[in-house]
Amino acid sequence: MKSIPLILPLITLPFSGYAEEQQPAGMPQSPNVIFIYADDIGYGDLSCNGAKTICTPNVERLAAEGVRFTNAHSAAATSTPARYAMLTGEYAWRRQGTGIADGDAGMIIRPERYTLADMFHEAGYVTAAIGKWHLGLGDKKGTQDWNKLLSPNLSDIGFDYSYIMAATGDRVPCVFVENGQVVNLDPDDPIYVSYQKNFPGEPTGKNNPELLTMHPSHGHNQSIVNGISRIGFMKGGKSALWKDDQIADELTGKAISFIEQHKDRPFFLYFATQDAHVPRVPNARFAGKSGMGPRGDVLLQFDWSVGEVMNTLKRLGLDKNTIVILSSDNGPVVDDGYRDMAVEMLGDHKPGGPFRGGKYSSYEAGTRVPCILRWSGQVEPSVSNALVCQLDWIASIASLLGVEMPADAAPDSENYLDAWLGKDLKGRPCLVEQNAQNNLSIITEEWKYIEPGKGVPFNRNVGIETGNSPDPQLYNMYDDLGEKENVAEKYPEVVEKLAAKLAAIKDDRVGLPLE
Repeated sequence: MKSIPLILPLITLPFSGYAEEQQPAGMPQSPNVIFIYADDIGYGDLSCNGAKTICTPNVERLAAEGVRFTNAHSAAATSTPARYAMLTGEYAWRRQGTGIADGDAGMIIRPERYTLADMFHEAGYVTAAIGKWHLGLGDKKGTQDWNKLLSPNLSDIGFDYSYIMAATGDRVPCVFVENGQVVNLDPDDPIYVSYQKNFPGEPTGKNNPELLTMHPSHGHNQSIVNGISRIGFMKGGKSALWKDDQIADELTGKAISFIEQHKDRPFFLYFATQDAHVPRVPNARFAGKSGMGPRGDVLLQFDWSVGEVMNTLKRLGLDKNTIVILSSDNGPVVDDGYRDMAVEMLGDHKPGGPFRGGKYSSYEAGTRVPCILRWSGQVEPSVSNALVCQLDWIASIASLLGVEMPADAAPDSENYLDAWLGKDLKGRPCLVEQNAQNNLSIITEEWKYIEPGKGVPFNRNVGIETGNSPDPQLYNMYDDLGEKENVAEKYPEVVEKLAAKLAAIKDDRVGLPLE
């Protein structure tokens, strides 16, 4: 197990051309960095990206003060692989066991892996992860003792502090875990978790629907917590259970406390919100306010969390020396397992914006996500069409901070700092995207090629086109952002070139030219 490096004192770091005299007087050289990482929020879910049926003013303000990206991507169309790739700089499809994780998954990012948090450590930062985790805890699946210190945990991969949901809101155990230990646990009421079978006498959504306040539309019919049936079985731990309508307040409060406690030294905060992921239970302050049911209400709730973080930075005098990056782990889904009226009340709202597909999909709405970078005084407000990916955050910020990463670290992450700062409007020459069935596609500025793959073309449970097809697909990204016309037969030479490039990336021969 790797040892966590000692926290270093504040040091002067090279800023890749950002000379010391450019910093305002009295400002420390090292900028704080906050990632606000939304869950299941699509490109079209935010008013800064053109949504007319929802108003997210705090995100709008962030976009007006920074670079708003129109061609930014997560590395995968589902949560666990997207987060794995972002934190490690490695495409998740290269590594087995990085699919959507159960709540009793062992640590998917092993302690020996170099992570984004490790990189910040080397730069002298204090680090924290607050919010949804969904990357496993403990050593092996199903072997955790949730009543003791879970090991390994986030402290073993570079985070000094963590306050997390073990998996997702719809998976047991429905508890917060702080620094590897369940919060508010009564030792006389221990927690038991199983993803194999129920515990004797425990009600489930399937067998006891009369106990439910929210009913599942598909799946999600096992243990009942707060009147909502989840995935997986759980017994005990009553004092530790979260209250669904309080999750946003709890996590936002912890994020603010971390900022307040570390305002005098450089910090990195990974703030992963839960809001739009099912089950959607907005706080009473937001319930009924959007006119689109709980899914719309939690978008307002997410916007509130963004505003609270930004207000805290301003109050503490940190807003001009903090890089804030806002994005989402994957594209949107409307019905993802609960009958919460999200489909019926969607109206004219298009969560994926102009793009086809959604969460789970190879089409653009699966991975083309909202993304904003704000760094007051250093980044000019603008809109960028550069092709960028969260996979590159680790290499790009390492370059900004002057950190030389180990040779085997972040193997797929590349330094596109100028693109992230709005100075390079091209970005990556190409990017590999991954859908829920691990079928891959490759996108360039002009083209999108989806390789032939197994799986149904339409996921009826969630109402989303998957992009799965036994035939190759090719779309022109200049003329057909909605991926409506497959032109693979019309341009076989482009299909051949992109298929060869994708094969080369799979084989680690990433230097094969596109031209």
